[in-house]
Order: sequence, then C-alpha cells, then structure tokens
Amino acid sequence: MLLVANRGEVAVRVLRAAADLGIRTTAVYSEDDADSLHVRMADHAVRLTGHGPLPYLDVDQLVRAADGCVAVHPGWGFLSENASFARACAAAGLTFVGPRPEVLDLLGDKRRARELAGSLGVPTLDDLGTFPVMVKAVSGGGGKGMREVHRAEDLDEAIARCRAEALAAFGNDDVYLERLLTPARHVEVQLVGTTVLGDRDCSLQRGHQKLVEIAPAPLLEPSLRKALHEAASAIARAVDYTGVGTVEFLVSGDDFAFLEVNPRLQVEHTVTEQVTGVDLVRTQLLLAWGGDVDLTPADRGSAVQVRINQTGGGTLTAFQPPTGPGIRVDTHAYPGYRVGTRFDALLAKLVVQGDDLDMALGRARRALAEFHVDGVPTNIEFLRGLLAQDIIGAHTGFITDEPTSGSRAPLSGTVVAIEPGAVVLEAMKMQHVVRVSGTVLVSVGDTVAEGQALADGDAGAAADEEVAVDLDHVRPDLAEVLARHDFSRPGMEEKRHASGGRTARENIADLCEDFVEYGGLAIAAQRQRRSLEDLIERTPADGMVAGIGRVNGRRCVAMSYDYAVLAGTQGVRNHAKKDRLFALAAQEQLPVVLFAEGGGGRPGDSDHSMVSGLDCGSFHAFAQLSGLVPLVGVVAGRCFAGNAVLLGTCDVIIAVEGANIGMGGPAMIEGGGLGVFRPEDVGPLDVQVPNGVVDVAVASEEEAVAVARKYLAYFQGSTSDWECADQRRLRHAIPENRLRAYNIRALIETLADTDSVLELRSGFGRGIVTALVRVEGRPIGLIANDPAVLGGAIDADAADKAARFLQLCDAFDLPVVSLCDTPGFMVGPDAERTATVRHLTRMVVTGANIDVPFGLVVLRKAYGLGAQAMAAGSLKVPQFAISWPTGEFGPMGLEGAVRLGYRRELDAIADPGERQARFDQMVAAAYEHGKALNVASVFEIDDVVDPADTRRWISTALAPTTSRSGKKRPFIDTW
Repeated sequence: MLLVANRGEVAVRVLRAAADLGIRTTAVYSEDDADSLHVRMADHAVRLTGHGPLPYLDVDQLVRAADGCVAVHPGWGFLSENASFARACAAAGLTFVGPRPEVLDLLGDKRRARELAGSLGVPTLDDLGTFPVMVKAVSGGGGKGMREVHRAEDLDEAIARCRAEALAAFGNDDVYLERLLTPARHVEVQLVGTTVLGDRDCSLQRGHQKLVEIAPAPLLEPSLRKALHEAASAIARAVDYTGVGTVEFLVSGDDFAFLEVNPRLQVEHTVTEQVTGVDLVRTQLLLAWGGDVDLTPADRGSAVQVRINQTGGGTLTAFQPPTGPGIRVDTHAYPGYRVGTRFDALLAKLVVQGDDLDMALGRARRALAEFHVDGVPTNIEFLRGLLAQDIIGAHTGFITDEPTSGSRAPLSGTVVAIEPGAVVLEAMKMQHVVRVSGTVLVSVGDTVAEGQALADGDAGAAADEEVAVDLDHVRPDLAEVLARHDFSRPGMEEKRHASGGRTARENIADLCEDFVEYGGLAIAAQRQRRSLEDLIERTPADGMVAGIGRVNGRRCVAMSYDYAVLAGTQGVRNHAKKDRLFALAAQEQLPVVLFAEGGGGRPGDSDHSMVSGLDCGSFHAFAQLSGLVPLVGVVAGRCFAGNAVLLGTCDVIIAVEGANIGMGGPAMIEGGGLGVFRPEDVGPLDVQVPNGVVDVAVASEEEAVAVARKYLAYFQGSTSDWECADQRRLRHAIPENRLRAYNIRALIETLADTDSVLELRSGFGRGIVTALVRVEGRPIGLIANDPAVLGGAIDADAADKAARFLQLCDAFDLPVVSLCDTPGFMVGPDAERTATVRHLTRMVVTGANIDVPFGLVVLRKAYGLGAQAMAAGSLKVPQFAISWPTGEFGPMGLEGAVRLGYRRELDAIADPGERQARFDQMVAAAYEHGKALNVASVFEIDDVVDPADTRRWISTALAPTTSRSGKKRPFIDTW
C-alpha cells in the first residue's frame, strides 16, 4: 500500500497512477480538508489532527498514518524535499518515493546545490553584494519565499516576509541571496535519474508563481539546449541521482546560469509527459517498486500548460473543464467542492498538445474559452488575456513589467458607474466599489481585466476611507433574524419546570459550551394546514434542537427532541436535521449525545409526498455511527417508537427517574389490539433497569447531563489532575476467610482514581460489574466478578453484559482490566433454560477477538472456563496476568473437584465425621496446590503482587493504545 502524503491535485494525480498499477493507497487530510477529492479516491483515508497546511508538515503524524503501507509519495511542496521526512520514512521501514535523504540534504538546500553546480563548472548566480538581488527560501519552491529587492533599505523587510512564507509552506525559514538576472527566460530540464528526458520554458510568471509552461522550450539554439542538458546531467551524475527531478536555469541571450534543483515531481511535469509520452508519476512508482521503466521519449510536437488558480474562496456551483483532441485537465475540483484559502491556489491544470507550438497555443486559447467555473473567483479571464498576446520567447518579467503606478482593477468586470474618487465594477451580478485617485482612465460600459489600470493616481491614495458606523445599531434585516432566534416560550417553560423537568435548550446549554445550532429556524412541515405565524410560534426548530458544541472542551454533536413541541415527535424537518448532524458526526468523527424524549413518528405533517415513510434514512444513518463514535442516549419522561429506536441504538442509555421507554406507546399498543394501557405502564425503569435496557439510572435531568459529560470524558483522553485512595487499603479488601463475601464496588473505588468510577448496567447481570474508571488519569474499562451475587459465578445475563462492554472498550481503544473472582460459569438445569451455552460463549468469543491492551488481576477465585473468560480466553492472553496473595486457581472449584475426583475414596469411609475430616484435608491440599504462589512458581501467571502495587502494574504493563481513524468494529452490539 502507498501513502500519498499530500493533498489536492497532486494527490489525485498520484492516486490515479497507483490505481493503474494496482497499488492500494492511503490518503491523508487535515480536519478542514475532508471534502478534497483525493480523500474519496484513496482505498483508505486518515484524518490528521489540525487545520490548514500544518498537519501536512507533521512528520510524526504522516509516518503514523502510513501504518500498513510500504511506501510514501510526498507529491510536491510540503515535505517533498525534506530529508528528515525521508529518513523518518526509512526508519519506519517505508520506501520514500524520491531521492535518498543525503541527496535531499544537498539539493534541497538551495545554497549547497549552487555550490555543487559551481564546482562542476556550471555558471551560477553568486551574490556579489550589489543590487538588485533575489531573496529565496533555502527549502521548497513554487514561488513561495521569494522576493526581488532593488534597494538596500528594502532588504530586511523582504527577508522577514520570505522567512514567514517559507516557514508556513515548508517548515523551514532559512533564506539566501543570489544575483538577480534580468531580463531572462526560465528554462527547466527534466531528469529521471541521470537521464535527460526533455526541457520546458516556465518564464510566464506572476509574483514568481508560474502560470504558463511550454515544452519543449522554444527559441533555443541547439548548442544552448545541449549545454543545458549536459549541465543538468552532470549535476545528477555528481550525486548519483535517482528518481524524478528537475534542474532549473535562467537563460539570457546565449548565456545561462544555474538556478536550483527540484529533487521531486513538479507541477509542470505534465507538459513534458505530453510531448515525450513518458508518464512520470508511473515511472516514479515503478522505480520505487523495483520495476522496469522505458525512458525512450517520443516526438509528439509541443505542449502548453496553463494553471487555473482560485483568487478567492467559495463553493464551486459550476465546474466544466474543456474537452477535445489534445486537451488534458488535471484537477481535484468538482461541482459542490468548498474551496478554502488556506492552501495553494492551484485549482486545475489545463494541458494541451499539438503538432507544433502554434497548434498547441490555438488549442489552449479555445480550451480556456470553454473552461467554465462559477462560485469561486479564478484567474481564467486573466489567462485568456495573457494567451491573446505573443508569449513565445517571453522573459520572466513579461507579466510584471507593466507600469506599477495607478489604481488597478481587483477583478475582471464591467464599469457601470464612475463616482467621485471611485469606479464601480460589476462582476457576477455583484457591484464592487474601487477607490481611485487621479484621472480616471476608463468609461462606463468598458470591460476591464483584473489588474488593468483604472486611474493614473497613486494606488496608495486609493485606499478605502474609514466610515463611521454605529456599532450598536441593529439593521431591520438583522432584527428580523434575531427575532426568529428568540426561542423563549414562557408558558411551556413554566409547565416543564412545574413537573420537575428542564427544557430541551436548558439541557443542551448545561451539556455544551460554544453550542451552534443547526436548523433552528426550521418549522414543522404543516404549511398546508396551518399558518406560517402559527408554525413559527408553536413549532420552533420543528421540535428538535440540534447542533455542535463542546463537551469537556471537545467538539460533540448534541441534539434533543423538544417535548414541548408536538410531544417531541419525529417530523419531516427534524428527520432532515438529524440526517445532517449524523453525516457531520460521521465525517468529522464527533460523538453524539441524544436527548430522546418523545412519542415517535408524527402523522400530522402535510408538506411532503411520502406514502409509507419507510425510505427515511435517519435510523440507518444513526446505526452506522455505532462503533465509529461514542453514542449517548438520555431520556426523561416518555420515549416511544422511533425515539426509542434511536435511544436503543446508543452505546449507553442514561434514564431519569420516572422515564418510560417502549418500542410502542399506548396508542400503538391499543391499535394493535393488545389492550389499553397508561403511558406509565409501558417500560418503566423498574422494568428497564433490571432487564439491561438502561445503563445508568439517575434522579434528575441535571444528574443525567453530568453523567453524560462524565461518560464522554473517558473517550476524550487522559487527565493529569488525579488522586487516589491509600492503596494499602487493598491489602484488607479480601477477607482472610476464603468463604466470606466482600464489597467489590468498594474495592474498585479504592483501586481507581478518586471519583473516577462510572458503573454501567448495575441492575442487570449483577454477577459482573462493568465500569469505566481511570488509573493515573488514563481511562480504562473494568470488569469484575461480584462474589455477593451467585458467589461470583457468571450467568447468561452477566456474560452478555461483559461481552457488550468489551465490544465498547475495543471499539474506542480503551484498555481493559479484569478483576477475577469466579468459581466459573453458572451451570445446572435452570441455567440451561437461559441458553447459557450461547450466552456464555458470547463472552468467550468477544474476549478472544478484541485487540486493546488487557490486564488480569485475580483477586481470589480463578476456576474453570469462567476464569478463562475473565482472562479473554487464557492466562497467556493478557498483557499481564497477576494475582493477589488470596488467589486460588484450578480447572474447577476446589470442593467440587475433590468430590468428583475422590468420590470412591470418600464413599469408602463409613464414619461421617472421619469422611468430612478427610474431605477437608483433601480440599486444603488442593488449595495449597492451586494457591497463587504455587501457580506462579510454574509460571502460569506473571506474578503474585502486593495488592497495594496493583495500580503500578496497570499503569506500566498496559501498553498505550494507538490512534485510529474510521471504524475498528462494524458496530457495538446493542445488547
């Protein structure tokens, strides 16, 4: 598998080449780059932590993202010339698709590369201490970190700006100076290893950013072309260059000078591909995979590339590239793509090929005329104007040599008005007021290009005047919006408070900080039967408050049915809101907290064409989140039908005293002919807690929110602020009398960090305790046998409970600690009526198939298959298996083993007292044989420890969990 450590157009280019070769791929993307096309095209995608370019410069994150890969393609820009990245790849056993690290060290440093060229007799642009000079970034390229300086007094500012650009783009702010050669053409020589493949002219630049490239470079004398090729080849041979690279030169007349080496793939590689027939990216991958490559160039005329750049952000409402013979468009853009401004401006590359340069330029002009982009401003109009000129043989100052004084058009448009000190331009049905000074040079009706002079006055005087405004004034349009966002309904709020409850918005406000609401202005889909004013007043947000906020400082989707709006029922609009938020939760891997009170489907919506409504996607979308993000359900009051389905999909259900939960409410039950019941009779907590539906029962909505916040914290990482009880108490937690029960919950509270225990499903499967805890701030899942229930034996319910809890921990990478004190699985005719064979083995199968760190602590009894289930299948499976001094082990309980193994011998003793004494002796001998110290002596367990030392084993021996992206398990069993 290949990791593509880049984004945008180059990532798409590499992914396509890899797919052609049958190579599986992994893409990476920053948190604000998830919509980029390359994320969809890869076989696997890993989200990087952070926004903008910085995550793509994070070596550690990228190397971690390459887990399972054998090679890394760096693309161009970012870390493509970074030797440290190449070394990190090698250290991780990854092939870096590019030159060796030592070659990157040399050629990626522009100063050292210049010294190498000079030592080989290649002319260079040494800094002679006179002006003009060029300030250049030592690392990287693409015109970033470059400034021309014509006066000494401007040098410090230019260096500072170049350093800032270079640091942001390449992670290195080193710069250097070289002599500025003007006028000159920019000519590049394409290398594959030490073989010269061809050349191209890249002189048409704006702000040192290449806009148009031509291959082969026109108007070069054969002797000059040969000299350029020989100089490039000499540099490549000197470093035993491997892979694809480019040597750049400035050409002035018959002379040339070395500029730099780009030891990587370049943006403009496409024009060379078009005229030679050699796929350079495919060549890179074949070389990395040890394949054979054919570098015999074909003679395919001329090619021209123009770069379509965005000049602002937005959403592409239309994106229609040209087609036809000899036309190629490389892009990552598509209609609906949200184009930001934090990355490189390249939107697409238009590459055209023809039998000769005139044909290629003609096709390029026609293709630009056909290229249609809406929603995002681009430089297409500027490029059309540029190619309308004679550009063959142009030098690097061709674009920037126009006069720099005067007020200029910031965009292409039509002059619609000339006002005192201003010219008004219209573009895309929007008017732009441009401040000008001096004599206006345009007239109403004129069409002007971006950058065209509008007036001859000093551009510095054309700045917008500061206009005094009343910052407290609320305009009518804003007042209307603010009024619609007033969701207060005093009568309903008072009614809710009188019943001891809270409103939906109060619960969300208590749970979240910085909450932003989605769809707050939605109303019920009932306009055919009710007035708009009535719907606005009585159905705010269509009964669903939904959005994104921060819980414990981390982003989270929070949504609450509003029982005060149509009894919290599920309507057309709030289904759409759920779908929107569920999609965001999946896309950004955000946990979801759902307040589920409500009566299920709503029959009264009229603004739709549905018949059955069974094509509703909300339940499917929410169920797909299972195992991807934590799902928390909270319920107070009544929760029936569809609301109950969403609640039951959650990983954990927190229910407030007095809640009723059911798959159907009284109306549905009566409609099915099943009798007449009050809502209070359907699924009360005295049913739903002991049957395992409810995980945590609480006394109030306030407590429910606090529990939800505490639950989510276990999935949000470790904390540094913790304390614990005196661990010496654990030495006395287990009675010395091995037959005496004890309080397992008190033991857990002592072992864990103070106030860090959250027990789940305490009223169900009571023979096993399942709890989320922290040890030294680290979140951990804990299972423990309760000797006060069935003597610690594991029955069907307890096994189901443990199995589901293990799935939860495994899905979200929580390590597990098992506290074992069990005589084994529950057996007997009554037990078998509960299908123990299937239920108990569910725990065995689940434990055997989790891959989070697992630790076993035997508190007392460890007997039979039950003990093995508590150990995830075997004493050799956990990362550690230790015992307290009270530990006792065996294939089955001691007393039972003696009765079965020595029945004949015991039955032969006629005297009952003597028989009992013999039995007690045998049990004592069996205990000595199976006590922890003896088990450790044959290394069936790792150690017998002081109970006070248990936390050290947990914190040290449990390996750290690795970060993940996407689902680890298909889902978490709802049971």
